[in-house]
Amino acid sequence: MLMPDLLRQAVALDSLGWLLVVVFLAGMVRGFSGFGTAMIFIPFASKVMEPVSVLIALTVMDIFGPIPNLPRAWRDGEPASVARLGLATLISLPLGVYLLLAVPTEVFRYAVSILAIVVPISLLAGLRYRGEITPKVLYAGGAVAGMTGGAVGLPGPPVIMLFAASTKAVGVIRANIMMYLFIFDIFLLFWLGVKGQLAVFPVVLGLLFFVPSVAGNVLGAAIFDPAREKLYRGIAYAVIFTAALTSLPLWD
Repeated sequence: MLMPDLLRQAVALDSLGWLLVVVFLAGMVRGFSGFGTAMIFIPFASKVMEPVSVLIALTVMDIFGPIPNLPRAWRDGEPASVARLGLATLISLPLGVYLLLAVPTEVFRYAVSILAIVVPISLLAGLRYRGEITPKVLYAGGAVAGMTGGAVGLPGPPVIMLFAASTKAVGVIRANIMMYLFIFDIFLLFWLGVKGQLAVFPVVLGLLFFVPSVAGNVLGAAIFDPAREKLYRGIAYAVIFTAALTSLPLWD
C-alpha cells in the first residue's frame, strides 16, 4: 500500500502540472544541447520542495531521461576525458553534499538561481577556459563540478565553461557533457544514500518525471543539428536565464 499512497501524495503536490511541463522542457534542452536540465528544473522545483528532495527527484529522472541518447554520446564523445572528470568529481562531491545539508533553503535557492543566471551571461560574454584541456585541467574541472553539484545540484557549469572555448566539434562537446552528467547523477545518489538522505517520496517523484524527461530528451536529440549550434545554444541560454530569474526568492 505504500506505493499507491506515495503516488497519491505526488499527484497532490502543488504545481505538479507546471513541474511536468518544466521537466519536458528541460529534457528537450538537454537533448539538443547536452546540458540544462538542472539549471531549468531546480530553480522551479525548489519553490515547492526542499533542496534535498529536489536533487533526489532530479537525479532519479536524469538517470533515466538521457539513456536513449547515451549510445550516440559514447560514439561521438571522449570517454577517457569524461572518466577523468568523473574521478575528480567522486572525490570532491562529499564536501559539496555537506554544504547542501548545512545551508538554509533560501540560501540554496538564491545560490542556484544566481549561478544559473551567471553561467549563460558569462558564456555569452566569452568568459571561459581558453587553454589546452590537459588531464590535469580535466581533474580540476571535475573537482569544481563535484563541489557545485553537491552543494546546489549544478555540476554542469564548470564543465560547460571548460569545454565551451575548445576547438572540439560541437557534437563531441555535447556528448562529453551528456556522459559526464549521467555519471554525476549516479555519484550523487550514492553519496546521498551514504548520508541517509534518500527518502522514498522524491524517488517516486523522479520516477513520475521519467516519461516527460525521456520524451523531451528524445525530441531534443531528434531536432539537434550541429550546423545550427549557435541557435541551439542561444535557446538553451535563454530558457536557463528565464527559469533562474523568475525563480529567485525575492519574487515570492
